[in-house]
Amino acid sequence: MELSGNTILITGGGSGIGRGLAEAFHKLGNQVVIAGRRKQALEETAAANPGMKWLPLDMEDRGAIRSFTARAVDEFPALNVLINNAGIMRAEKLLAQYADLADAEATVATNLLGPIRLTAALLAHLEKRPRATIMNVSSGLAFVPLTWTPVYCATKAAIHSYTQSLRYQLRATKIEVLELIPPYVATHLMNGADDPRAMPLGQFIPEVMEILKQQPTPAEICVENVKRLRFAAESGHYDAIFQGMNGARSEPD
Repeated sequence: MELSGNTILITGGGSGIGRGLAEAFHKLGNQVVIAGRRKQALEETAAANPGMKWLPLDMEDRGAIRSFTARAVDEFPALNVLINNAGIMRAEKLLAQYADLADAEATVATNLLGPIRLTAALLAHLEKRPRATIMNVSSGLAFVPLTWTPVYCATKAAIHSYTQSLRYQLRATKIEVLELIPPYVATHLMNGADDPRAMPLGQFIPEVMEILKQQPTPAEICVENVKRLRFAAESGHYDAIFQGMNGARSEPD
């Protein structure tokens, strides 16, 4: 991936990993456009980074994605990089859900259907660019699930699979398809910002950017902290890692 001279759209760009990526790419001289549903977070991030732009977007809303895409292409015709980062993570007690699947359905709509819809809507535009990149953000939990966030982990596993298919189908185009696989990073997702077990965002983002500098860029962007999860099955340690993550954890409130 070329790290400069791009126009980059980052969903969920107002906080956490999305904001970290937005600011890192902004500092390299790219035109960065952040999108999300929390207007205040977007405004604060853009104000802290003069020249950064923002657009409102609700990833759960199919119609909003269509209208958003038209606006984004109209306002930023040089758009050539899409980073599908927006996501939600909610604890779920499966035996207590019964007919109320609101959390599960919102998670699927935001984490899986949203990126699929936005990618589909932008593909025709990206195909016309001299070079383009789609980066989908999955998770180490796609490979070893945290069992009290079952639908979140399932959506990230699906994003991993979808990204592999997308990469193969686009292999004859100029669109590069990458997957960013974060470990547990200290963000406000599931209140992890102050958890000492989480990888600090200030360490995660620079390591990601160093990997992106590699030419050719690896198809999967894995910092060292996530490799234990990403390759749990290949290493033969899946069962031990699964039990270590889930066996001693209390159930969600």
